[in-house]
Amino acid sequence: MPGPTLHLRGTVLPDGRRDLVVADGVVQADPVAGAEVIDAPFIVPGLVDAHCHVGIATGGVPATLEQCEEQAVVERSAGALLLRDCGSPTDTSSLRGRPDLPEIIRAARHLARPKRYIPGLALDLDDPALLPDAVAAAATRGDGWVKLVGDWIDRGEGDLAPLWPDDVLKAAIDVAHSHGARVTAHVFGTDALPGLLEAGIDCLEHGTGLTEDLIAAMVAHGTALVPTLINIETFPGIAAGAGKYPVYAEHMRDLHRRVRNTVGAAIDAGVPVFAGTDAGGGIAHGRIADEVLALRAAGHPDPVGAASWTAREWLGRPLLEPGAPADLVVYRSDPRADPEVLREPVLVLLGGHPY
Repeated sequence: MPGPTLHLRGTVLPDGRRDLVVADGVVQADPVAGAEVIDAPFIVPGLVDAHCHVGIATGGVPATLEQCEEQAVVERSAGALLLRDCGSPTDTSSLRGRPDLPEIIRAARHLARPKRYIPGLALDLDDPALLPDAVAAAATRGDGWVKLVGDWIDRGEGDLAPLWPDDVLKAAIDVAHSHGARVTAHVFGTDALPGLLEAGIDCLEHGTGLTEDLIAAMVAHGTALVPTLINIETFPGIAAGAGKYPVYAEHMRDLHRRVRNTVGAAIDAGVPVFAGTDAGGGIAHGRIADEVLALRAAGHPDPVGAASWTAREWLGRPLLEPGAPADLVVYRSDPRADPEVLREPVLVLLGGHPY
């Protein structure tokens, strides 16, 4: 059913125009007679969590569809109305088009090697040469994104190490692009990054091992970064539990110690950096405000945009323009001046329906 007809009186971000009219679930170009007038001091396009997992439950296990729905509702309550799911063992395609849930842009399952990722979450390939075919299949199952595990601890080496040969990566990413899909990769360390970037990867998740030269390569290739800063806060705990692998443990501590400088250097160089929490498993859903504050502390000049308007443009979704879905969040004050206000939405509209 269509939502109410509303005339929201306030400032619409990011352009600062005044007022917004909503009818039949979409933004209107002109006033509509009989609209309910609502005081809406600051109106923001629905927030974006550009890295989360609707489908991974607490403890890092596959979620039921009921749990997936609950996760999406938590995100909606936080104002996150567009979710890029960066790999899920649970097929959430049945939630697509639900008018009461945020849109989920799915990347299907992570693609990894046996014993080189969290058990039970990824599709494990016995032979790395199988990656291009697996990417082609993932591209048809997802919503325009494919997720690779780029590095993980190799217990034989006792440290982070790449999963894929460079030539296989290039073939796999070319296949994804031929299917109209973009590719992103989980990567903590440094060694996997040159191969991923030279292969034409579209985005990096976490990116804690970036160096000055690799950041320059990201800029040259137009590669985006979603650093998931609130997830990086878990690194000391991961290190504390890795006593059998002291080199790996110290590596994780070092990546954690310098992450703010690493991400700040990427921002300063012009890498497109977006907000993602890595919610699902160890990180609770609904924490996009925390990630915005972390990006601000790392020097992002537009952390709210990184979780709203610029992220929407990157993902190919509209802003609050005539004819666009009325997916928006109202705040009592300007979140660009004080992102803490993101914790307390005054009103959430999803498809014109208030929540």
